[in-house]
Amino acid sequence: MPGPRSPHGGGDGPDPISGGPGAGGADTRGARHGGGGHGGGHGGGHRRGGRRQQRPRRRKALRWVAIVAAVGVLGTAGAAYGYYEYLSGKIRKGERVSGNTTVAKPKANANGTTAMNILILGSDSRLSADDKKLGGAADSGGARADVIMIAHLSADRSNMSVVSIPRDTRVDIPQCEDPKTHHLYPKTNTIINASLGRGGPGCTLATVQNLTNVYIDHWLMIDFSGVVEMADVLGGVQVCVEHSVWDRPTKYIKHGGSGLKLPKGKSIIKDKQALQWLRTRDAFGDDSGRAKAQHMYMSSLIRTLRSQNLFTNPARLNKIATTAMGAFEVSSEIGTPKKLYNLGMELKSIPPSRMTMLTMPHDADPQDENAHYVPAASAGTVWALMRNDVAMDADGKAKPPGSASSSPKPSTPSGPPAAAAATIPVTVVNGTAGTAANPAVPHRATDIATALKTAGFTKAEPSQTSAPSPGTSVVYPAASGDQGRADATSVAKALKIPVSNVKPSTTTQALTVTVGADWKSGTDYSATLPKAGGVPKNADAMNGADTTGCMPIQPIYRWAG
Repeated sequence: MPGPRSPHGGGDGPDPISGGPGAGGADTRGARHGGGGHGGGHGGGHRRGGRRQQRPRRRKALRWVAIVAAVGVLGTAGAAYGYYEYLSGKIRKGERVSGNTTVAKPKANANGTTAMNILILGSDSRLSADDKKLGGAADSGGARADVIMIAHLSADRSNMSVVSIPRDTRVDIPQCEDPKTHHLYPKTNTIINASLGRGGPGCTLATVQNLTNVYIDHWLMIDFSGVVEMADVLGGVQVCVEHSVWDRPTKYIKHGGSGLKLPKGKSIIKDKQALQWLRTRDAFGDDSGRAKAQHMYMSSLIRTLRSQNLFTNPARLNKIATTAMGAFEVSSEIGTPKKLYNLGMELKSIPPSRMTMLTMPHDADPQDENAHYVPAASAGTVWALMRNDVAMDADGKAKPPGSASSSPKPSTPSGPPAAAAATIPVTVVNGTAGTAANPAVPHRATDIATALKTAGFTKAEPSQTSAPSPGTSVVYPAASGDQGRADATSVAKALKIPVSNVKPSTTTQALTVTVGADWKSGTDYSATLPKAGGVPKNADAMNGADTTGCMPIQPIYRWAG
């Protein structure tokens, strides 16, 4: 049975529409204005060189087992709908968002599809006796988000990327409200893992949205009940090291050591060895090396789950599903068996070769270079890939400008042709500020309107009112139907804006181009787009189908095995 209900609210309320406030809506739920609350301190331990607070490591490894198992179980759960119905009473839920954020949910593209982003959290909270046995205990500082990942599913569900955000990254945490106690926490600048104790997963979601300008549809949080049993049930996975490895205390680094001891090459690990692999740091070099090893384990486990037909072994499926349901909590809008089933089916359709695991590029934090991080400039490229639904794997083919970047093309043309360019009125809005707190780039609406006139859209005019927007879009009145979509698509092609950025709207009165913060110069939007597979080198990307990669080992941790 799962542990106690979350302290962050939720419950068995009505199931809202998946994804939050709805198409085009912004996350304005946030925390109430006013109020006090205490500020948050630094979160978590010190992961980089220099001073490092020793924290129980077994629980971190268990958390990783839970995360990869939960993702894997969802990805292979297609036939388990009836069983999820049985498990409905075990599903724990919480509020999707509990902090101030204005990032809007993207509207469906011209083909009616949208990408999906899921925040996956690992908490170091100790809320039950079973969890406390795994190490540590609940403390006055509240829960910490020890693992933070964003899983991005493309709009056509052909590819997926999983981006880890280091837990010791310094960010702005917005004002948040605890959904259960209604305690208000003021905004602060501190380590991102502290966000979980300042309003629950919904506060971490708001923090991540503000950091990335990527709308997060759902969250999934792992606790520790049943995690050890889950690791046993799932069995072993294959990993590889370039040299024999023995992670142990040395004369240079006397603390810790996971105890991992493997010969050179490929090994099947499970149980204790799996836990040792997931918590090994020094033998793999540093935290980036540990993250890469965890990604290797996650990819291998997903491949293992997909290769096994669990549905021919009901007893094993029963044990995996029961343990998984007791190990994680979800945002309320997906907290029903049917919605989890649907999510599992969507994940199941993505082959490992189209899955990419990577870490947010990061630099040393100037305020504490030996312990914390800040996002690197190249992190913006990762978030741009997500926002524009551009495949991060090498198998993703670049789309020509004006094509649907993430939606299947119809086999035959549909809808009427676009009207003559000179007859189409177009309003151009300057949204380059991105948010209300930033200044807009002067004259951008005029520049784009002029470019459209040059292309034959002589009725294009700049708006005198700006409307901050993180991304560029072409919006047409929903009432104009197929003709409106055809006209909007022709405008998008003229500016080399992907058709995936063309959206219908029930509130707009005219065809409108909003020049977002992602297009601050030039008149060719395609020049701003990251290319498919264009992941920064310092993101340590790994393909989910890669079975050839092996972890390098620091010389002092090698042995003659």
